[in-house]
Amino acid sequence: MDRDLKYTRNIGIMAHIDAGKTTTSERILFYTGKTHKIGEVHEGAATMDWMVQEQERGITITSAATTAFWNYNGDTYQINIIDTPGHVDFTVEVERSLRVLDGAIATFCAVGGVEPQSETVWRQADKYSVPRMGYVNKMDRTGADFLGVCAQVKERLGANAVPVVLPIGAEEKFAGLVDLIYNRAVIYDESKKGELVNYTFGEIPEDMKEEAAQWRSKLIEEAASLDESLMEKFFDDPDSITPEELVAAVRRATMEMAMVPMLCGSSFKNKGVQILLDYVMAFLPSPLDIDAIKGTDPRTENEVTRKPSGNEPLCALAFKIATDPFVGRLAFIRVYSGKIDSGSYVFNSRSDRKERISRLYQMHANRQNPIEYAGAGDICAVVGFKDIRTGDTLCDEKAPIILESMTFPEPVIGLAVEPKTQKDLDKLGVALGKLSEEDPTFTVKTDEDSGQTIISGMGELHLEIIVDRLRREFGVEISQGAPQVNYKEALTANVHHREVFKKQTGGRGKFADIVFDLGPADEKEFTGLQFVDMVKGGNIPKEYIPSVQKGFQAAMANGPLAGYSIDSMKVTLLDGSFHPVDSDSLSFEIAARNGFRAAAMKAKPVIMEPIMSVEVVTPEENMGDIIGDLNKRRGQIAGMESKGTARVVKAKVPLSEMFGYVTVLRTISSGRATSSMEFSHYDEVPANIAKEIVEKSSGKKVVTE
Repeated sequence: MDRDLKYTRNIGIMAHIDAGKTTTSERILFYTGKTHKIGEVHEGAATMDWMVQEQERGITITSAATTAFWNYNGDTYQINIIDTPGHVDFTVEVERSLRVLDGAIATFCAVGGVEPQSETVWRQADKYSVPRMGYVNKMDRTGADFLGVCAQVKERLGANAVPVVLPIGAEEKFAGLVDLIYNRAVIYDESKKGELVNYTFGEIPEDMKEEAAQWRSKLIEEAASLDESLMEKFFDDPDSITPEELVAAVRRATMEMAMVPMLCGSSFKNKGVQILLDYVMAFLPSPLDIDAIKGTDPRTENEVTRKPSGNEPLCALAFKIATDPFVGRLAFIRVYSGKIDSGSYVFNSRSDRKERISRLYQMHANRQNPIEYAGAGDICAVVGFKDIRTGDTLCDEKAPIILESMTFPEPVIGLAVEPKTQKDLDKLGVALGKLSEEDPTFTVKTDEDSGQTIISGMGELHLEIIVDRLRREFGVEISQGAPQVNYKEALTANVHHREVFKKQTGGRGKFADIVFDLGPADEKEFTGLQFVDMVKGGNIPKEYIPSVQKGFQAAMANGPLAGYSIDSMKVTLLDGSFHPVDSDSLSFEIAARNGFRAAAMKAKPVIMEPIMSVEVVTPEENMGDIIGDLNKRRGQIAGMESKGTARVVKAKVPLSEMFGYVTVLRTISSGRATSSMEFSHYDEVPANIAKEIVEKSSGKKVVTE
């Protein structure tokens, strides 16, 4: 029953778009015997890219999970691999995968090095304290520079990147690796492309011996600086350190996140993947190496922990919901402790309900292999449940626990959609419900004024894929409007206001009277309603205070200027009065809503817009035109640097100015420049543009003083 957890690895492959994550996953599946033919991304045949949209575009959209087995040092290891997307519109997929992984392989392109999205995923891995190792792929490409990329990882990501291998040759002459731990060469044989073992061990080439000795002593020095017994050996006789001692020291340093071991290869040319797998087993943690997971007991609010063991009560996290055409809704779960049996009941601590798990599956991309049970350390999929959402904790009813749920970024771009026929109307509702359940960064709402359905997401590509999926998977034909930016509103000044609500009908009347201060929240980072109750002497009975708070909370959904939501504000309730017969909770709630409407307009409201971090890599001769174009788009240039022969321009630009930018950039640079963009923050909109936005939303001309 209890297989040894030290032979399990839960790992993810994370990187910037086009660094070769999926190609690397494909090779891992091939060498672990999971697939008998290597699938290629550019031919649309990769196993892990199983969605039609992924195959057509050659990108990864959803993180696919799979289980494989690898023999290392005479033991068989089980690897649960998650291949994550690189595109910034799908960062949520990376975020939720990292939340449940024990280790990660950060893949870099040997030519591109550390790219903008590499920095984003690196920060996400830091957030969840995921130990990682680096893999520099595409060593066969012109301009490949392994040690250069290692230096960039140190510089840009602030990580202690230490090479454990060196490449033998580079670009088209890339022939193999020098393994610095075992002090030997790994030479690849081109003629054995489709075979499971396509390399031989040999002597380090003469012309590399000196360089290898130099880097090996650096590796030993780094490992020894974190391990005292090795340190002594290092000073006495560095040659007496055995490869096994070195592996153990590097493993410890990797798990403490004091070191990032760097490897290299060319996945497409089948070089370097088996060595990478060996070192994943050697350096990355098993579920047993991770601290006991912390959570909260919902009954007492006290902190509780669960150790990775089958004898502890069940604790599992649902990190992704997916819809499969054959088995229906699947929830991907990571089991932290205890075990789940097929056909059993589990307790969902968010909904406070029991859920039946009718079947359990071990996943292989989009194929499922049924299993009887899943134990601590496993990643699997469950079906048959009624109400499980992303971020829910599944546990034992007698020992409930809530794990910290995941936080997801707010969508920044919206699109109005409507079904083409009446028949599509019902289908659209069901389809959008399923898609928003799968993807927490995709939201659906109905615009109260126009009655339109507005779908919102993380970027143009994100919404394009959603619309494509509606058409193909759910058979819904829709018409779509132009993309719209999700603006917000904010209050910038404090106002004092008194609101009296009176209504006299035949029987009982309604009465509420409140005096309050309204303004921005004290802290800039705060989100939500900061509510301070300073009513003295029972002028407003205690039971009505929550209704006042509820009224203000509800009012935040529609700002005073153009009806966009307000993220944060502060209300200080100072005084008021009530009528012993006519006052009730509803009266105070209505008074708060009316009071907000009257006071918010005086609190100098402003419109806030999403600002994006944009990075453009361009040949030098187009730099002037590109900067000029960004300035025209109200962009602020944040910095410029060189990367080889190219120039990198970093800027902060409002999202509303960036629609269709890729096409314009291609025109300016004759297709030679590339750009990437991700959400940075919200900022105030200039007055003239704010005026246009308000006019557009209200349909009336605004007269400014």
